[in-house]
Amino acid sequence: MIHLVLHDKHDMVAVAVVEGVTAGMDLTAWIMDEDELIQTKALQDIPIGHKIALTDMAVGDTVVKYGVDIGKVVAPIKKGEHAHVHNIKTKRW
Repeated sequence: MIHLVLHDKHDMVAVAVVEGVTAGMDLTAWIMDEDELIQTKALQDIPIGHKIALTDMAVGDTVVKYGVDIGKVVAPIKKGEHAHVHNIKTKRW
């Protein structure tokens, strides 16, 4: 079963595409551009449509999704944690 989707193997986050992703679950993510599967574990509940970190990120790091810069980290994020507006902000303002 595919739980997460990302576009590029360099993406730092993936999107939950199923309901019910809970802390402790082993997850399968599909890398669309390479048509490959990778595995990760959820450290927190991840709502459908929200992002999960695929790597540890520190404050100030650039977040890559869809192969492009989508913002900066404003609070530390561990691999497997929920990545959303509470820890990622746009660089626009």
